[in-house]
Amino acid sequence: MKWKHKHLLGIDQLSGEEIRILLEKGNQYREWLEQSPKQLTRLSGYYLINLFFEASTRTRVSFEMAGKLLGMEVVNFTNELSSLNKGESFRDTVRTLARMKVDALVIRHRSSGIPIYISQFLPFHIINAGDGMREHPTQALLDLLTMERDGIDFTRNTVAIIGDILHSRVARSLSIGLKKLGSQVIFSGPPTLIPKGIEVLEGQVVYPVEEAIRQADVVYLLRIQKERQEAGFFPSAKEYASFFGLKEKPKDPDGRWKKIMHPGPVNRGLEIDSSLVEEENSLIEEQVSCGLAIRMAVLETLILGGANG
Repeated sequence: MKWKHKHLLGIDQLSGEEIRILLEKGNQYREWLEQSPKQLTRLSGYYLINLFFEASTRTRVSFEMAGKLLGMEVVNFTNELSSLNKGESFRDTVRTLARMKVDALVIRHRSSGIPIYISQFLPFHIINAGDGMREHPTQALLDLLTMERDGIDFTRNTVAIIGDILHSRVARSLSIGLKKLGSQVIFSGPPTLIPKGIEVLEGQVVYPVEEAIRQADVVYLLRIQKERQEAGFFPSAKEYASFFGLKEKPKDPDGRWKKIMHPGPVNRGLEIDSSLVEEENSLIEEQVSCGLAIRMAVLETLILGGANG
C-alpha cells in the first residue's frame, strides 16, 4: 500500500489499515531501540523544525531524538527568542521558516486547527504535536503501539478513558484510533468534564468510575490540568482524587491485573495513587519508549512514503 498523506494532522485522516502500517513500522523501531549504538542514515540530509508554543517534555524531546536517530538535522524553535515577540505575525513566522527550505515541521499550538491552517500554504510535511483541544495523533499512535506490544487484541478490547474528557485532545485522538481498530471505548469521570455530543466519538459514558473500570480491559487515566481546579469543574484536587482517582490495582474477574496507562506527566496522588505508577501492570513508562519509536515511524513514512506533492 502506497502512503498517500503528505501530513499527519489527525488520527481522523487515517484509515485502520494506515494506522496498522505505522504501528508495524513503530514496532520495528521499538525493537531497534534496545540496541546500542543507535544511529541510522535513512533521513540523512533532511531538516526538521520543532515548533512548540506550549510546554512539552515527552513529545518535543522524542521528536528531536527521533529525527536525530534517523540522521536528520533538527532545529528547536524557541518562541521566547523569536521575532513573534517583536510583533511579527504567526503566518509570517512560519512562512519565513518555509523559505529556509526545511523538510518537515512538528507543531504544537494552543489553538485548535493551526496545523490544518498552515498545511494549506506551507510546502513541507506538517506533523501535529497537539492542537488545542482537537487532536494529538502521535500520542494516540504510541498508545496503540503500547497496547499492541502488550499483546492486547483490539477487536476484543475495551478501554476506559477517565478524567477530563472535555478538554482532552488525547481522549479524542485515542478514541478515534481505537474505534478504527475495532475496540470499544468507555468514557468516565466528573460529569462536568464529559462534553455534550460525546456520542460522535462512538464511546459509551459510564458512571461511576468504578463501574467503568470494572468493564474495561485497559484503564487510561487523563492528566488533570491545574487550571481546571480553579474553573469549578470539580470542588478540589482532594475530592477529585477521592472520587475519580485510581487508588488500587484494578483486577478482572479471573484475578488478572488490568493494564494502566497515562499520557503523562502524571500528577501522582491525583489521577492515580503514586504507588501504582511503577507497578508491573502499569504501561506508563513503556508509553514513553513507544513514543520515540512511533515518531521515528511517522517521520520516515511521511518523508519517504511517496506523498511529497
